[in-house]
Amino acid sequence: MRILDCGCGAGRNLVYFLREGYDVFVVDADPKAIAATRALAASLAPSLPPDNFRIEDVEAMSFPDAFADVAISSAVLHFARDDEHFAAMVNGTWRVLKPGGLLFCRLASSIGIENQVTRIAGRRCRLPDGSERYLVDEALLMQLTNQLDGQLLDPLKTTVVQKERSMTTWIVRKRP
Repeated sequence: MRILDCGCGAGRNLVYFLREGYDVFVVDADPKAIAATRALAASLAPSLPPDNFRIEDVEAMSFPDAFADVAISSAVLHFARDDEHFAAMVNGTWRVLKPGGLLFCRLASSIGIENQVTRIAGRRCRLPDGSERYLVDEALLMQLTNQLDGQLLDPLKTTVVQKERSMTTWIVRKRP
């Protein structure tokens, strides 16, 4: 199974996959994140080729269409600058997913803290913790699921973190 972490950071979501011998690929726009993930992989899966680790934006990945069985996007999409950037990031991730593949996405949302966020512009908001993020809501995620012709595999799940921020998990299968 080919796993693609779209915005891998230091690779914290990949430990299991690396240890278990999955074919792991990663992208991140930050060279330091790629270096950290390479170092992690060197200790857990030293046979992975260097080309599996790419310094790229999620919206402009060089992987071919229908490349990955699973795409992970954990704490990435809420860094979108605006609606256009968010759509490009989602579509870039969806493009590389094989038919029948799984998108596992965790991102900031307004769910459960709707009255505690301050709108800046469009979906860009200031959260109670002081950070600024692109926030989704249930309606947008359901609309995206339909637009992508995806199948929601699990109900949306949201965790409100001490009234400071809200993180939602969105798991979608790409129809064959």
